[in-house]
Amino acid sequence: MSNQLMQFLESSYTAYHAVENVRAMLLQNGFSPLLETEDWILEENGKYFVERGGAIIAFTVGDLDRFTFKLVASHTDSPALKLKENAVQKVEAYQKLNVEKYGGGIWYTFFDRPLKIAGRIVAEENGVLKTKTVLSDYALTIPSVAIHQNRNANESFAVNAQVDLSPLFALAGEENDLLSSLYQGSVLDADLFLVPADMPYSFGVNGEFLASPRIDNLTSVFSSVLALTSHAPSHGICVAACLDGEEIGSRVLAGAGSDFLENVLRRIASSFKFDETEYFKALASSFCISLDNGHAVHPNHPEKCDPTSRPVLGGGVLIKKHASGAYTSDGVSSAIVKKIFDTAGVKHQYFLNRSDVQSGSTLGAISLSHIGVTSVDLGLAQLAMHSASECFAKKDFEELVNGLTAYYSSDIEFEGDEIKIH
Repeated sequence: MSNQLMQFLESSYTAYHAVENVRAMLLQNGFSPLLETEDWILEENGKYFVERGGAIIAFTVGDLDRFTFKLVASHTDSPALKLKENAVQKVEAYQKLNVEKYGGGIWYTFFDRPLKIAGRIVAEENGVLKTKTVLSDYALTIPSVAIHQNRNANESFAVNAQVDLSPLFALAGEENDLLSSLYQGSVLDADLFLVPADMPYSFGVNGEFLASPRIDNLTSVFSSVLALTSHAPSHGICVAACLDGEEIGSRVLAGAGSDFLENVLRRIASSFKFDETEYFKALASSFCISLDNGHAVHPNHPEKCDPTSRPVLGGGVLIKKHASGAYTSDGVSSAIVKKIFDTAGVKHQYFLNRSDVQSGSTLGAISLSHIGVTSVDLGLAQLAMHSASECFAKKDFEELVNGLTAYYSSDIEFEGDEIKIH
């Protein structure tokens, strides 16, 4: 499992590459592709997926005597640097690339390391427009200013996105067309990113930790798809929704703020001849796991953590709570997932922010504005979130996969003020 995850983290450079890799996993496990532009004919015990840009939603169909949804929602994107149009810029004897921030990265970690250009291009072939993923076969680097020329670098350096984050592209005076270096053909437009290209690696005296770019949130994407392809038969519809744009607010065409997930759920109901009332009844009996990582106690800065909720690497799956609704968990939803995890022997722990620190948010609360479903926020405990290289404990990933598999394999029944789990 560890080697599979490392390969997924390495090769899923952007949301578009992550969707390609998830698609390959699903096809290998007998899932059938659907198109939003075509009619859907679904069958009980069927396995399906549908794509929209940098998002992919997969689902399995179980016994429909009890029509409900068991959802896991994660996101495919990570902080990166997005290339602007006309990105090549000549400065002195060099060519560099003009970029802007995508998401809230720890930008100083992007310096002096291998970076690649990755994303999608829109090409014209025989009068037809086609989207294709691309990846540079060369690396770039954002060079630091030497300590001799910036004596305060270790005390007060603040990254200026326009000044400091442009990667060195080439020597000036040479013919270097950016798009031609990525694709041989007619390119009309593109969505291109500068992304960390470091290889994932194990570390620790026992190899117990894993470091890699894009751990937030590709570990969630990969674990949800693994669980969806291996869960035991259960009632209703099991869904893995891998959505785009979370790092910039989710309000994009393929994000949690769009109609993508809602439309998929409605079309599933319609395909099986459930009317609108039955659809709303199904939502009221459904459950959603919003899956995104949280912070472990930092070994060098334990004071950054809450005084009483102190999750650690190796301590199990995080149950994330927040009084102001940044996370969707409440007493009911937390109790449900704890019961499922306890029955399956899955370790879990709580994550809450310090009361004087602004919380990050995730896609669960945004999804609830479109589909009213009992929901909980879970994730891996990790360190260095939004760095070019993040890390976590391998055993926690195994706990997460086991927990999600148990969740998809369970039946959750809401009967008034009673909840039955079996």
